[in-house]
Amino acid sequence: MPDPTSKASIDFERCRIEDGKGWEKLSVERILDHRYIQIEEVRYQTPARQTPVDWTVARRKSAIAVAPMLPDGRFLLIQQERYPVQRALWEFPAGQIDDIHNRENTDVILNTVHSELDEETGHQLAPDGELIPLGYFFSSQGYSDEHVYLFLAKNVVPTGKGPSPDAGESILGCRALTASELSDEIACNHIVDANTLSLFARLCAKGHIDPSD
Repeated sequence: MPDPTSKASIDFERCRIEDGKGWEKLSVERILDHRYIQIEEVRYQTPARQTPVDWTVARRKSAIAVAPMLPDGRFLLIQQERYPVQRALWEFPAGQIDDIHNRENTDVILNTVHSELDEETGHQLAPDGELIPLGYFFSSQGYSDEHVYLFLAKNVVPTGKGPSPDAGESILGCRALTASELSDEIACNHIVDANTLSLFARLCAKGHIDPSD
């Protein structure tokens, strides 16, 4: 198999959160600094308000979520223990972009996609596979700047070594679902994570799948 990180780079829109067009961060006070999350008290001037507003913001690394599609058109999902909600959830592979200084760099984002696909499912793009960007979304825009880049990995094949998750992760299994089965699992509220729901919606909206098939 070829090294997936050697594939040519693709271009897609990156998320920029910055001052401009009437938005301005007037002051920032960090009240918690942790490797996974930073909490800040921020004063904003916004385009619609006459006076500044104070807000508590959770800073999080940007992340990726990828929908792996097998050659037969089925999608791979993993079952992972999620400690905050005390459940094992079926979801698409996802992960944070650890390079905080280059988190919006195209190649850094793409390398994260390939790494998470390999580590969490034991699959990678086939030589004729395609990685298709599907935009991004804000996971909790009311209090956090976290944003997740969405991708379709079309035509993935096993690496031969199986999943190799990080020590802190607990991945219990991997299974393949048709688009219709995936739609049914979502309709029955068996799939409830934001990444998978957003990816499914974006796949449908962009015409990559028809859940009625």
